[in-house]
Amino acid sequence: MSTIDQQFIEYIVKSVVGHPDDVVVDRIIDEKGVLLTLTVHPEDLGRVIGKRGVTAQSLRTLLRALGTKNDARYNLKIVNNDGEEGASYSSTDRPVENTSEEAVDNGSDYSKKTRAELAELDDLDI
Repeated sequence: MSTIDQQFIEYIVKSVVGHPDDVVVDRIIDEKGVLLTLTVHPEDLGRVIGKRGVTAQSLRTLLRALGTKNDARYNLKIVNNDGEEGASYSSTDRPVENTSEEAVDNGSDYSKKTRAELAELDDLDI
């Protein structure tokens, strides 16, 4: 059973991506608040992040508004599942390890560009 926050993000992301059946939103509650982990088809990662992270930042802003209504603190983590294990991005961290020279060199130009855009995202406290 999914909660209203999961349904909310899932609905928005499914309307943006090209592979809506591959959208998965997982929810974890910890001492920092609610962590929503978003996994999409590798081809849709750029659409979810947007140019310079604008779409991802907008999703986090909408989550902040939902959190205000529900008295909750939300964080959104977008998982990069294009074959590189351990690569994920959130509002509070940079790329997770496995970014050795070999892994970066073997990735596609699209993946490299997306990783570079994600690295430029500011630390957002949602």
